[in-house]
Amino acid sequence: MTHNHTMVRKFSKLKGTLIDEMNKNIAITVWNGQLGLEFLDMTENRAPGFSSRSIHAGYHPDPYMGSINVPIYASTTFQQDGLAQLRGGFEYGRVANPTVRSLELTLASLENAEYARCFSSGMAAVDTLIRIIVRPGDHVILGNDAYGGMYRLLHHDYGQWGIELSIVDTTDASAVAAAVRENTKLIWLETPTNPATNITDIAEVVKHKGNAQIVVDNTFATPYLQNPLDLGADHILHSTTKYLGGHSDVLGGAVVTNSAEMDERLLYFQGNVGAVSSPFDAYLTVRGIKTLSVRMDRHCSNAQAVAEFLESRPEVKQVLYPGLPSHPGHELAKKQMRGFGGMMSVRFHDAEHAKQVCLNTQLVSLAESLGGVESLIEHPQNMTHISAEGSELVPPEDLVRISIGIEDVADLIADFEQALDALH
Repeated sequence: MTHNHTMVRKFSKLKGTLIDEMNKNIAITVWNGQLGLEFLDMTENRAPGFSSRSIHAGYHPDPYMGSINVPIYASTTFQQDGLAQLRGGFEYGRVANPTVRSLELTLASLENAEYARCFSSGMAAVDTLIRIIVRPGDHVILGNDAYGGMYRLLHHDYGQWGIELSIVDTTDASAVAAAVRENTKLIWLETPTNPATNITDIAEVVKHKGNAQIVVDNTFATPYLQNPLDLGADHILHSTTKYLGGHSDVLGGAVVTNSAEMDERLLYFQGNVGAVSSPFDAYLTVRGIKTLSVRMDRHCSNAQAVAEFLESRPEVKQVLYPGLPSHPGHELAKKQMRGFGGMMSVRFHDAEHAKQVCLNTQLVSLAESLGGVESLIEHPQNMTHISAEGSELVPPEDLVRISIGIEDVADLIADFEQALDALH
């Protein structure tokens, strides 16, 4: 896209749309005062690419101040032009905020979706989805390799309200089909899973969903590598804390959907319950998303190299990384994803060796969470998945989970090499 800096930019308001007449390439659509970028015929019948959307979708420099970045609207309330006459469609921060709305529009664009709503954390988004979809007496299907917090919420918290839960190997579509009942209302998928990076065929599971709605947690893959709605899923869950924010400095969650009814329900719950993203968290996430494609490319290439190195070491029993031909979901991942991501798990011959490696790394930090620019290692059975204790979701004691960052890959390999050498 070329810019003529000598040209006077003219904006005309027509049916709620501000038209930038510079090249008529871009339109800013105003939905109740909420800006969302639309690209108009950049070239003949060509849609903008992912990186362009990650930078521009959701916000355009306003015609008054020209701010390149979305402002942080640090206001809990908004002045009205009259009784119940909202200026720009915003009234109170628990209901909507312009900075948060910009992030929501960006996420919808990246997932090829119509709607997105942002929350104060990934689990706040999860809880809201469950409240909307499930009622007492309903049945939920959860994968047998899933985040421990999901099991805790569904089994311990919602179980007391009469929600029935089945744990199923979702990589086997026939097992999912066999588990579906008349009262099954929700099938919750992670792919890749946390922590074993199992790959589920989303389109195949969709064929067997019955009356249930399918939610895919797309946190590990991100919209850069996988778009579950395009594969038939009903809704997408993101912990924006992870790769989308990308710098381990923000908490957030999001639900993305093509359902207008679900979007209305999400908005209702946001206003009633108040588990909304803060403007500052939304701003940091918007900023992080601008470099998502660049970061994910580096996460993927680093992870591939580290996985291949670890697989070559005699101390290692198994490397679970979808980019390795030895991974049981490798071929499906090649078909369903556009890359293999930055997450892996490693199993050792001895459980004590697994724990010791977590303590031996120097550049790689022992910490929970994932998806930041820095590499992290953890022992799921004692850390992120401890809430699954006593269930079939407990990870093996000999397994460690690694979030590969964007450091120099030679330094990462050297760190793992010394950590493994120290076992002898």
